[in-house]
Amino acid sequence: MSSPLPNFAPRATTSPLVVDPALFDPAAIAPDTRAINAGIVKALGAVADRWVFPMAMLRKLRLDGKGPFPLAPESPYAQVVEIEGPGGKVPLRILTPPEPAKGVYLHIHGGGWCLGSARENDGLNHRFVERTGFAVVSVDYRLAPEVPYPAAPDDCEAAALWLLREGPARFGTSRFVIGGESAGGNLAVSTLLRLRDRHGLTPFCGANLTAGCYDLGLTPSARLWGDEPLVLNTNDINVFVGHYLRNGGDVATPDISPLHADLSGLPPALFTIGTRDALLDDTLFLAPRWLAAGNPAELAVYPGGCHVFIGFPGSLTDQALARSYAFVEAC
Repeated sequence: MSSPLPNFAPRATTSPLVVDPALFDPAAIAPDTRAINAGIVKALGAVADRWVFPMAMLRKLRLDGKGPFPLAPESPYAQVVEIEGPGGKVPLRILTPPEPAKGVYLHIHGGGWCLGSARENDGLNHRFVERTGFAVVSVDYRLAPEVPYPAAPDDCEAAALWLLREGPARFGTSRFVIGGESAGGNLAVSTLLRLRDRHGLTPFCGANLTAGCYDLGLTPSARLWGDEPLVLNTNDINVFVGHYLRNGGDVATPDISPLHADLSGLPPALFTIGTRDALLDDTLFLAPRWLAAGNPAELAVYPGGCHVFIGFPGSLTDQALARSYAFVEAC
């Protein structure tokens, strides 16, 4: 009898994306997380329809500290420089640690491509600098509806190319990580794709992606969320997408919806998401696609976390930020 042929097939391994189903059980939500969510729903539910106001007015109110949530104090580390971009000057808000930087984090803020600013992220970015020793470069990209797609990814691409040119001399390091929240997560991935496809560059050693919107055609969790104003609801997403793509654009284009992209050759990524986020499926769908493309990926799911819950105080935020700091430091 002939001996059996040797089996050269690779052995199955446990995926780093395996997640305990118990995390999605409402009973897993901590009391302080429930209280934070209830406060958010109460605050946003008191506003009739904020979208009747121009985006420019809403932006000003937020920067004046009159938005629905407090404005963090300005970081003493912050300074603003302007670089050349395809549509004019692009402001970069740079937070530099007092000691030599261990690396540089290219941060892209959220806000549905319509709201938000680098300044509004001083609280999180200052904490990031102090906990990691990294410098932060946060991009004030152009916003819709005044300047719709592709202005935002154009500006983020310009900022990334500036960092690659100027970063080593300015910060004394070539250790670069990219990341963002919500629309910023979308733009961070599109920036990685543009650098790879347009410039043949893969310079970032990690991607820190929080609650990104990766399919502007809307994943099931976004479509089915409904009206509950827990930071972001279905109508909000549709409003933002409508403004961002005011001049048109196929939602299946990878530059618009990275879920549809060839993801090969991208850096290790940490995907952070809360179970009470309308964009839950965006992360649950993109993380395994990232892994399937041959890239290391970690998926961190937090019970009861609302959309970009790391912007609110609480034990959940402390856990998530500690994990993201560890991820960045290990890149």
